Amino acid sequence: MNEFTHLDPQGNPAMVDVGAKAVTHRMAHARSLVRLPDAVIAQFAHADIQTKKGPVFQTAIIAGTMATKRTDELIPLCHSLGLDGCRLTIELQGNDAVVDCTVTTEGKTGVEMEALVGASVAALTIYDMCKALSHDIVIAETKLMAKTGGKRDFRRS
Repeated sequence: MNEFTHLDPQGNPAMVDVGAKAVTHRMAHARSLVRLPDAVIAQFAHADIQTKKGPVFQTAIIAGTMATKRTDELIPLCHSLGLDGCRLTIELQGNDAVVDCTVTTEGKTGVEMEALVGASVAALTIYDMCKALSHDIVIAETKLMAKTGGKRDFRRS
């Protein structure tokens, strides 16, 4: 049976001790979907909207990248990690902005939370930059797509 890893034997919150774990190559890929109403989609002449705050997707990519590096400051029991790589892409598919965030490191613990935080913050940035056009924007989902390098690999079908 699986158990919660962030609880000590008394049921109190505790950071997982990774001291005895081997250093391996770790990768995680997360995705967020941002549903944009027609009023917002109409503003995308090409691949991005230029706003007073700057280009929406370019700004969201920078925000998501910055967020991956600060995950341990946002999620209380996450380890501080040195990241080897972070790649964010945003693509329009119909009315959805598909945000993909892939993070890599060589370490004793995975980068799932970093990828999820990066995709989430990029999605929130899209919302923030487009909300003047419509409040009908919906961040529909954020999910782990794949991870490698830990006890078990995972790939969503």
